[in-house]
Amino acid sequence: MLKNVAALLLDEVHPFELGVLCEVFGLDRSDEGLPVHDFAVVSAEGPVLQTHAGFTISTPHGLDRLEEADLVAVPAGSHFMDREYPEEVLDALRRAVDRGARVLSVCSGAYVLGAAGLLDGRRCTTHWRHAAELARRFPRAVVEPDVLYVDEGPVITSAGTAAGIDACLHLVRQAHGPDVANAIARRMVVPPHRDGGQAQYIKRPLPRTACDTVGGTLAWMERHLDQEMTVEQLAAQAHMSPRTFARRFQQETGTTPYRWLLRQRVLLAQHLLETSDETMDAIASWTGFGNAAALRHQFVKSLGTTPNSYRRTFRGPMSVSDAA
Repeated sequence: MLKNVAALLLDEVHPFELGVLCEVFGLDRSDEGLPVHDFAVVSAEGPVLQTHAGFTISTPHGLDRLEEADLVAVPAGSHFMDREYPEEVLDALRRAVDRGARVLSVCSGAYVLGAAGLLDGRRCTTHWRHAAELARRFPRAVVEPDVLYVDEGPVITSAGTAAGIDACLHLVRQAHGPDVANAIARRMVVPPHRDGGQAQYIKRPLPRTACDTVGGTLAWMERHLDQEMTVEQLAAQAHMSPRTFARRFQQETGTTPYRWLLRQRVLLAQHLLETSDETMDAIASWTGFGNAAALRHQFVKSLGTTPNSYRRTFRGPMSVSDAA
């Protein structure tokens, strides 16, 4: 059961990510028949901590408070990617896992778990901006840069900001059931459930560097995303044989023509969903997917969410009725 929760803070903690933990686990909702957690904010570096927003936080609880926690949660903080952590903090996290407690990180808090060795051999995630550095610094970790959160045994890691809410509600759902998690989500006015495997919303145009021989073809492809293209046609456009073109394309872009084209089409679809009220069929036509069903299939495959859900997330309720 999840009864005792401790938020472990280090200097330059981010208040919002700490606030997520306080909101989910620290409020008394017993008047609604919901379980109450024994929640404490614990300082890892003295009784007064600096936040990255310029104010301080004080707490009477030190590291000894972690010894009784069912869940130890580490929110994000500034410079977590390149700082060192007190050995007594890392020891406390290891002891928590050894005695059967769970540990949770929000965003860059994953670096603290990594420094304690708790990510070694485990799947994990963090904010997409920090994922590559997390993988570099902790090569034994299996970093999944796109997902909202990862539950890997006693170690749960989440991506940036709002994904921390998803991970916390996931833990509440496991411990207390969906009705409790849904009731807390309703109070917080957030979606009651986003699966951990849902993709983070990442703008990732594919690199255009060092495209000495296929650069002109890339520009042509971008101008004609609505058209069908084959490697043979693209090779003719570049005045190469299909085999030479495919090899040069891979060398200069790091991917295949099909994957490059698919990613550009999804990026254009994202832009149109964010900025227009066009129907799904119109967007599918302009982006080369042909019809709304094909657009939906590729969009879900690439981003883990539907075009309609994506549009609602970025624009609110649609002004155009679509069935896709």
